[in-house]
Amino acid sequence: MPLPSEIDVAIIGAGAAGLGAAKALKDSGLSAIALEARDRVGGRGYTIMAAPNIPFDVGCGWLHSADKNSFVNVAEQLHFEIDKTRPPWREQSFDAGFPLDERVEFMAALEAFYARAEEAATRGSDSPAGAYLEPGNRWNPMIDAISTYANGSELDRVSVQDLDAYEDTGVNWRVRRGYGELMTAYGAQLPLALNCQVTLIDHSGARVRIETSQGSLTARRVIVTVPTNLMAEEAIRFHPALPAKLDAAAGLPLGLADKVMLALDQPEALPKDGNLRGATMRTAMGSFHLRPFGQACIEGYFGGRFARQLEDAGKGALAAQAIDEIVALLGSDFRRRLTPLAESGWAHDPFARGSYSHALPGHAAKRAVLAAPVDGRLFFAGEATSPNFFSTAHGARDSGERAAKEVLMASAKS
Repeated sequence: MPLPSEIDVAIIGAGAAGLGAAKALKDSGLSAIALEARDRVGGRGYTIMAAPNIPFDVGCGWLHSADKNSFVNVAEQLHFEIDKTRPPWREQSFDAGFPLDERVEFMAALEAFYARAEEAATRGSDSPAGAYLEPGNRWNPMIDAISTYANGSELDRVSVQDLDAYEDTGVNWRVRRGYGELMTAYGAQLPLALNCQVTLIDHSGARVRIETSQGSLTARRVIVTVPTNLMAEEAIRFHPALPAKLDAAAGLPLGLADKVMLALDQPEALPKDGNLRGATMRTAMGSFHLRPFGQACIEGYFGGRFARQLEDAGKGALAAQAIDEIVALLGSDFRRRLTPLAESGWAHDPFARGSYSHALPGHAAKRAVLAAPVDGRLFFAGEATSPNFFSTAHGARDSGERAAKEVLMASAKS
């Protein structure tokens, strides 16, 4: 839709948070529009067809804590099939490179680490979660690897308070057509301006002036949903400046989790929805989902500093690393059976610059600081503002709905 000159509520970003806010305001009587820099909605929720009949969620792919996930209801309302197959993360489909007795030992070490971290968090102080790895434990590098997938960062940069605050019910489902496709359908009837990059939010006057790549507009109130890395780097400037917000965003950086999709020849030799990883005793390693949805493919996961190194190495590096690791575990015959299809690159995405937030040690309380409204006119949403469901799409969606309710309350008072 064309950019209006005036609006009641401008929403910056049309990812899950922006869509949640726009949906909540749709029948409120207030005029609203979501300003999105990309040429699509969904933000870090994005599905492509990597090959015929192989959808690839380049970003978020799991309905985490599905029994409390608001996108489950959205999917049901929009008639999206939900797959409730148990995720393969804890199981291992092959002994290759990771015998059963070692897997049992590793899981025990992982659970003992989480127990120590939880106990430390209850004492109230904050520190790096990595401080609660057992000194000298042979599994520490692999426990750190799990953190790179879950937090997008190694444990030395993760707050133990934040680690403990995250709510995981253990119920994880998938959207058969893709999480990104679900977000596209969710945003289909909402007021949007795509290819509209916001550069300045000037709240010095009676109305908030917003400068964009399509011109400027004014709004009575603004909901900001941009990722923390963009806020901290002032990709969007505030006038007057908001140093407390910039500081909060800097303490909640986006970690990095990247994925790669490989086509698999002769897929029947591998189990459907299987899992593969090796006991590498190093953090720089991938984890592989074999034949998701029973498809003829393998999806690889890389996180943290290693994912950044692979991204920096250029297109194709993630696929090459994934193939090398799979071949090392399953044999040289797999080199000819695997073909790269697609891979993500969130660190180099100009409108994300990362995957999802984690709190740096000592900064767990910054989520509440980032979420707090300013002067009854500026409101903030996004997964990084969620107290317990940060790093998830539903945490982002729910935060957008929360910010919209704050706008409605402020509007009722004025």
